[in-house]
Amino acid sequence: MKPVGVLARLSGLIAVVCALHIAPAAAATVQIAVASNFMEPAKEIAAAFTAKTGHQANLSFAPSGQIFVQLTHGAPLEVFLSADKERPQQAEKDGFSVFGTRFTYAVGRLVLYSTRPGFVDANGKILARGDFEHLAIADPAIAPYGLAAVQSLRKLGLYDRLKPKIVQGSSIAQTFQFVQTGAAEIGFVALSQVINRPEGSRWIVPATLHSPIDQQAVLLKTGANNPAAKAFMAFLKSAPARAIIRRYGYETP
Repeated sequence: MKPVGVLARLSGLIAVVCALHIAPAAAATVQIAVASNFMEPAKEIAAAFTAKTGHQANLSFAPSGQIFVQLTHGAPLEVFLSADKERPQQAEKDGFSVFGTRFTYAVGRLVLYSTRPGFVDANGKILARGDFEHLAIADPAIAPYGLAAVQSLRKLGLYDRLKPKIVQGSSIAQTFQFVQTGAAEIGFVALSQVINRPEGSRWIVPATLHSPIDQQAVLLKTGANNPAAKAFMAFLKSAPARAIIRRYGYETP
């Protein structure tokens, strides 16, 4: 055998070995159900996740209660980002999630918001005055921010008086839409929905008026063997993801 032929074969073998060592793991896709309030940060986190890992994240958005019903009826969801801790806890208890994967990824803040400048005062006293026709809140039965709104009104002693003026959105996203379109002059929404909107007026509701909005994530059993699902759960705890979460007004544990 000629020396040139041997060298050529060796070079080819070395190239194959090097390619095997540097080739990235096959990219996968994860199906993630996200509470409506977390829509914008979730989109940014998903983009950063793909850039970092090569995996794709398919996001769907709905109220936490609705997502929970879907996953208990066999929806092909692999990761659940809830707006509360109760539903991830229930998913764990009922055997729908991988035990030990549940954690708090964000703590939300409730805001009373109006598109009208100066309409909502810095102390929320507009609620006691009642000089508005409609107050939008999310359905407290399925949306944790709606439940926090009801708790706040009860703590202030205003719920019974304002109940006739309340209009309910099916999600915090629809509630925000009610306020944006003028269907309601004011509404309780998530801070993340208005933090990048300088217009309008708002009152950040003191956290002492309602139960903590601990938003928890959990890996569902349908994603237990999906490397992309496991990678996303890990990325959600990373410094880049936490920075995005805080930028939208959430606290991180």
